[in-house]
Amino acid sequence: MKYVIGIDLGTSSVKTVLVNKQGDIVGEATASYPLIQERPGYSEQDPEEWVKGTLGCLKELLDSKQAAAEDIEGVSFSGQMHGLVLLDEQNQVLRNAILWNDTRTTKECREIEAKLGDSLLEITRNAALEGFTLPKILWVQKHEPELFAKAARFVLPKDYLRYRMTGQVAMEISDAAGTLLLNVPEGAWSEEITAAFGLPAGFCPPLVGSTEDTGTVLPEFAQQSGLSPNTRVFGGGADNACGAVGAGIVRKGDALCSIGTSGVVLTYEEDKSKDFGGKVHFFNHAHPGAFYAMGVTLAAGYSLSWFKDSLAPELGFNELLAPVGSLPPGADGLLFTPYLVGERTPHADSVIRGSFIGLSGTHRREHLARAVMEGITFSLAESLALFREAGIEVDRMISIGGGAKNPVWLQMQADIFGIPVVSLKNEQGPAMGAAMMAAVGSGWFASLKDCADQFIGYAQTYEPVPANVETYSRLFKLYQQVYAATRSLNEGLQEFRG
Repeated sequence: MKYVIGIDLGTSSVKTVLVNKQGDIVGEATASYPLIQERPGYSEQDPEEWVKGTLGCLKELLDSKQAAAEDIEGVSFSGQMHGLVLLDEQNQVLRNAILWNDTRTTKECREIEAKLGDSLLEITRNAALEGFTLPKILWVQKHEPELFAKAARFVLPKDYLRYRMTGQVAMEISDAAGTLLLNVPEGAWSEEITAAFGLPAGFCPPLVGSTEDTGTVLPEFAQQSGLSPNTRVFGGGADNACGAVGAGIVRKGDALCSIGTSGVVLTYEEDKSKDFGGKVHFFNHAHPGAFYAMGVTLAAGYSLSWFKDSLAPELGFNELLAPVGSLPPGADGLLFTPYLVGERTPHADSVIRGSFIGLSGTHRREHLARAVMEGITFSLAESLALFREAGIEVDRMISIGGGAKNPVWLQMQADIFGIPVVSLKNEQGPAMGAAMMAAVGSGWFASLKDCADQFIGYAQTYEPVPANVETYSRLFKLYQQVYAATRSLNEGLQEFRG
């Protein structure tokens, strides 16, 4: 039996999965590592922790004897996006990595907008946000000039891990799309942007594809991990691209709804001319020549966790949500906006905060719970509406994460989105996506689409109920008015916030 390994390098931990040719996961291992948060808004990590965690996981997989080292044909990666890893001429790390959730770079974002103007969206298809990599580069350039003078190149987190595994420096394209340095439609580094900010020649490393062979395992890494030095290593993908692949989003008409702490709606696209004016993200997909549009709700699952912890800390989620299914759509005239930490799509607004609208003395806890679930889904539906306005057809939604664990919520998604919603039999997310890239790279399948047909199993399909669709369509129009109606109120409340 032959196997591949998928490595998911996340923000708080690394997860590895061992997968056979039938798509069965026969082994798993996880290792956590710390964040470094020296000041408010700062979020960093020591890249060596990623290497140590990955080595530990690989050793655990090999020690389990589920597979012999020589039977593991390929390894690939999913990685947390946007994190800045600066390397010198000898490819030594110059400082801690600055992560995606670091927010110190607001001034640098404004500088990017001022210098590039309309060219920014034309080239990168994305707005300048603190999470992206270019603002982090400019921050180091400005605040740590002596260190930056030693920087020969940069990589992203999973690309640094791949370098340590193979000795080859490269950046995979779906991850490069989140740097604000890539010409996304053309799939090449933008010389206009690198020149505008004085970045040295070769600062952006060579680009590779997600299923592209990037070499074999270095002897030293093989000895430490237990892998064979003959095991091939493939490009991998950004965590959202890998999550999409792991859910089978590799065809036009399919979209992904993922509800974790934040929420994502993501759709597959092959037309590189799509332009959303920066209202949603538009990135290169792991599938060659394809793209994905993505909208983000900052406080999706977090809104429900906040509600439970604040109003029903003694209950589990199943007990809290059990009465919700007996209520009709609309929670008896109650709306909730999930802006607890600001919002990303379609309102890039750090000041806005959440609201319950229509609260009355007849509402009970289950009404509020249903309103929270509906409000999260309405927020995600705003991203779907932007896709449709841009001419992207979405025929069905694959739902994963916390929102896929509750049948009432899955039906609610179908009714609010107005399309069938499908759950997965075995949800493994980005780690499975990474394993699928290794499987295709190893020659098991001709494409990620073929691999998805073998590896991805679908569970139940929730069809939209016409009467509920009509009700939610009217409620959605009211929901969309709440942002504008409360924006100035939230600006006024800023001075009173702790």
